[in-house]
Formats: sequence, C-alpha cells, structure tokens
Amino acid sequence: MKKLTALCLGGMTILFLAACAGQEGLDKNLLIVEEKNERVVNLFSPMEKTNPNAENVARTASEKTVIMAEEKLGVKVEYITYTAEDYQDKTYDEVALDRVRNQMDDMYLLNPDTIQLLGAEGKLLDLSGLENVKNLRDVVKVANVVDGKLVAIPQEVVAYGLFVNQDMFDQYHLSLPETPEEFLECCRVFKENGIETPIGANRWWLETFVLAQAFADLYNGGNMEAEIAALNSGESKYSDYMRPGFEFLQELIDCGYIDAQKAYVSEAIEGEGPDFLAQKTPIVMAYWGAANTETAYGAVDFNMQVIGFPSSRGQMPVMPMTGIAIGAGAEHREDAIRVLDIMVSDEALQVYAETNQVISPSKNVKVDCVPALKPLNDRIEENIFVVGSNASMKLEQWGNTCLIVRELLNGATVEECMAEFDRLQEETLEN
Repeated sequence: MKKLTALCLGGMTILFLAACAGQEGLDKNLLIVEEKNERVVNLFSPMEKTNPNAENVARTASEKTVIMAEEKLGVKVEYITYTAEDYQDKTYDEVALDRVRNQMDDMYLLNPDTIQLLGAEGKLLDLSGLENVKNLRDVVKVANVVDGKLVAIPQEVVAYGLFVNQDMFDQYHLSLPETPEEFLECCRVFKENGIETPIGANRWWLETFVLAQAFADLYNGGNMEAEIAALNSGESKYSDYMRPGFEFLQELIDCGYIDAQKAYVSEAIEGEGPDFLAQKTPIVMAYWGAANTETAYGAVDFNMQVIGFPSSRGQMPVMPMTGIAIGAGAEHREDAIRVLDIMVSDEALQVYAETNQVISPSKNVKVDCVPALKPLNDRIEENIFVVGSNASMKLEQWGNTCLIVRELLNGATVEECMAEFDRLQEETLEN
C-alpha cells in the first residue's frame, strides 16, 4: 500500500483515459484548465491519451452529466488532468494521492486502492448523505464504504473480462473456456498452430486472472461474510486464496502463452491492442467500456466476444470500483457536493449509461449492451461475479495484487509472492 501504482480506472479511465507520468515531466503532463468564474469546482482526473483523433464516447458521456450540474447550479467545473508518458513515469495514483493529501482540488476520479487508502486516512468526505445514494446498487456501497463512510461514487460499474477473437477460436474448433484447465488447453492449441503469444497482456490487468480464481467461491459460495471476517482476523490467509491464481499465471508464462517481459513494461491497451486488432493475438483482458469505444476495441474487424475469466465456477467477471470522491478539506466543498449529487442522479446516470452503454451504479438504470458483451453481461445479471475491490476487507486487494503480479512478471517465484501477501496481511493486522 506504500507504493500504490495500480491503474484500474478501466471504463472510467477511458472516461478521461490515462496512466502515469514522471516527476520530471510533471509540468508538461499536468494540464490545468482555468477560467475565471465566480463559483468554481475543480475536478482532477486522467485525460484521453490513446488516439486523440478518435471519438471518446465515454468522456462525452461524463461531460454531459457535468454540463447538467453546471446548468442547474450555475457553477463551472474546471478540469485538472494528468497524462501518461510510459512505464517509467510517475503514476496517476501517486499524483492523485499527493493532490488529495494536500487539498489541491475539490473532486477526484480515483482507483479503488487509492480510494481505500485515502478513506482510511480520513482524507475523503463521507458522501452517504447525498440524496441519490439511496439509488445505488449494493455492490457499489460494498466497494466504496471505508470505516462506515461512503467515500466515492462511480458513474459506471466497471466489469473486466476476457476479450476473445471468436473467429480464431472457431478456426481451431475451440469452445470458449470456462475453467483454468480449459483455458490452458486453448492456449496450447493456439501455440501449436503458430500463434506466438496467445494472450496479450499489460502491466496493470493480469491480476484479474488471480482475483477471479481467488475469490470465486468467496463471493458465490454463500459464506462471504464469514470468510471476510476470517481474513480480517488473520484466521485465514490471503496467500491461500491467491496461490492458485499465481500458479496459473506462472504456468502461462512458463509455457510462453504470456510474454512476461513485454507485459511488465506495457501500458493498458497500448501494449497488447495492436496485435489483438491485427488478429495476431486471440485473447486480451480489458474492461466493459473498451468494447464500446473506438480508442480501444469498439471497431474490430472480426467477431469479438467478451467473457469472464476462467475459474472453478466457470466464466467469472471481475468488478473493481473506481469512483469520484470529494476531498475532506475541499475549498469549494458545498458546491462540489451538489455537483456530484447531480452527476450520480438517476437522470444523469441514465444519460451516461445510454451514451456509453455501460452498467450503471444505480439499481434503477438499465441499458442494453452491445452483442459482444452479452456473455459477460449474462453472468453479471445472474449475480455471478467477483468484486475486485472490497473495502470491507482490511487488506486492499486490487492494487496490492497488481503490484505483486508485477513482481512475478519480473522473475519473483510464486513462493516469494505468497510471502509478500503474508507480510502485507500481518502489517495490516498490526495497524
């Protein structure tokens, strides 16, 4: 948790897509949009980076809700944005942590690991009193309640899945995999038929494989509260949950199904996207909104399907939560509260969901998905999924798992990775 760098803004990232940038390049990567206005609310977020000439549907969706708030309240929302250069640069999370702790802005778009850390530090405002909180899905509250306080609210529920080239699976007479064993068999067939790297990977999202396998039973076995209590007390070990997923990733690396060196330095979509679009790689992992957006995989030249990750319970969606938070010491606190309440109202979320075709955090808003997302959506509608970031767990999952997976990519053994989980759990229990 001391080195939070995980990027999982996912669908909300394409909202203002970015990753990271370095300390030396901070001035050139930090964009401050200033306009003189009597009533101003400052919003810190990532900014579109990939293919700037393409239409960014998700950003348009969010801006529509911002405009609704501006018109109703007579305020101006000004964007302070941070863009990425490469893997050596300072992460968006690191910059966000610094800005929140120093009360530099009013509102922030944050990743789940950052939300949990800042919430525990008391740096984020309790949003449970907002009028429209009553409309939120339970899973949203589970993900973003820290120490009894709702500290962030998303404009969409981010769901991660495997994006697969159905045509390539059909070419080799392969069924879409349900279990880890079936997934390995598909990769073996692809490899034997000359596909050099069956899985396109980046440095951020391989934890989805681990989390799907680690917590498939916890979230879908009917004993969630007891299992979480055992983890929080130290009676159970996170390493026991995580081990199968890490062993699975190690096997993928050892068999050459994942290029670990390339994944370690690749940005999300930018690293693996070109090969997937060129049909050189049949499998990548990404978030729901990537299937709708031309800056990602919304305009492919083949039959694409989005399915859950392999697990003992079949194809398993993984759902971490980004969210918009308000700094506890925000200069324009009252206006920021009013702006956010409008942005997460059913009226605004209906506009957002229809524009971006995403899962809404409101239980009252439903939108049809594109055909490629139907397999993933069917599982979610059946309430079969893993929550990738659960604030009721004392040890933060998404960011820590991402960082430890990166150690695996960099040559650490599975045992060394499990020892790190044990160390983190012991450290968390001591605090």
